[in-house]
Amino acid sequence: MKVKQPVIGGICQSTQGRDKDRFYIIKIIYPDGAVGLVDGNFKKLADPKRKNLKHLRLLPEKADAIAEKLADGRQVFDTEVYSALKIYNNPPQGA
Repeated sequence: MKVKQPVIGGICQSTQGRDKDRFYIIKIIYPDGAVGLVDGNFKKLADPKRKNLKHLRLLPEKADAIAEKLADGRQVFDTEVYSALKIYNNPPQGA
């Protein structure tokens, strides 16, 4: 299933740039169509990475707990984001 529209809390993969193949959570959607991405490690919640949608592969998965907190305006910690993406950015070896 291919996702066409970005959603807050959605998980995506970078397809271009020096961060190619890294996974991120969408924190903000800008009016011009770009998105603000965080990974809890290199790109923190305080300073999201701005990236054009054509340089991303949107996954059908969503970090529901983080999306709910972002929508409600509650505080989200970088460690929560990092933990949610750990399975994507650090796949288990030898599997």
